[in-house]
Amino acid sequence: MTDSPEPPSFRLAYVPGVTPAKWVRIWHERLPDVPLELLQVSAAEASDVLRDGGADAGLVRLPVDRTVFSAIPLYTETSVVVVPKDHVVTAAEEVTLEDLADEVVIHPLDDVIGWDEPPGEPAFERPATTADAIELVAANIGVLVVPQSLARLHHRRDLTYRPVTDAPQSDIALSWREDATTDMVEDFIGIVRGRTVNSSRGRTQPEPERKQRPEKGGGRKPATGTGKGAARGSSGAAKGFRGASGGAKGAGARRGKPKRRG
Repeated sequence: MTDSPEPPSFRLAYVPGVTPAKWVRIWHERLPDVPLELLQVSAAEASDVLRDGGADAGLVRLPVDRTVFSAIPLYTETSVVVVPKDHVVTAAEEVTLEDLADEVVIHPLDDVIGWDEPPGEPAFERPATTADAIELVAANIGVLVVPQSLARLHHRRDLTYRPVTDAPQSDIALSWREDATTDMVEDFIGIVRGRTVNSSRGRTQPEPERKQRPEKGGGRKPATGTGKGAARGSSGAAKGFRGASGGAKGAGARRGKPKRRG
């Protein structure tokens, strides 16, 4: 005996800071027989994973190569500056890039904001990862500007953050290889776009059959040939006949005897 083939599964990549839990829960509710596999990848790795078929779709940071990938923007993240809790920046509810002009701003190699020119004074060296940069902030080496989700992901009790109102922002999108738009990809697109199960563009469940409404009066069929229904039907037929034959005054009216003149 040969083993039965494995059931199809959907592989979803996601980058740090993105929380796919809500969409995964809806997937399990709508497609309980199709496993969804989660694959966390770095922002730099996401495109290669999708291009090589390591995942069917991904929750990634824009931009992506639009000659290869399709993308649906989902939301834009606020950028924040991560600082020690006793830093002077914490006196304000929000700051600007100008407020950071005299600060050492750490710029990790895995930066996802995509600066044209990072603010502040450059650090002595660039750490490899955002996690390494957080350690340097905790050691009072400098401050770090990141999307808010990454500040939350690397939360420490001795650090806090403030929004930077004029910093570039990071956009999160659902992306997939354009030449690999499968039915399951379409299903996940419907979920992230908030389509209902019975949406015309969804395919997770067929349209439910509509139940016929019972006829008024308990659903009994009208009697044929008798009663008011029949009379109305006969009347309508008669009107139709007269319309087709040129009116009620036709040959039948000439069959009677002519009236005598007095």
